[in-house]
Amino acid sequence: MSLTVVAECLAAPGQEDRLRTALEAMIEPSLEEPGCLAYRPYADPNNRARMVIVEEWTDPQALAEHFTTAHFHHVKQVLERVLAEPMTVRKLVAAPAD
Repeated sequence: MSLTVVAECLAAPGQEDRLRTALEAMIEPSLEEPGCLAYRPYADPNNRARMVIVEEWTDPQALAEHFTTAHFHHVKQVLERVLAEPMTVRKLVAAPAD
């Protein structure tokens, strides 16, 4: 069963471009990971400081391995400097069809 991750970020004032650049830099290396099915950042058209990343992983183990990569550790360090508040991360699975 695949795992969908929705992560919400809010840039500190003046850090909007750095946030966007950091998240966009994660697309290619994340998609190259064996368990990554989708990885896409989205911008809020009403608040340029807010971005959301939607990811899909084959399973929780693939996501756990993502957290050990060099590109994840790099973006984590960048986000610690540019976010106004801690990132909100939701891990979701498909609801069963009735």
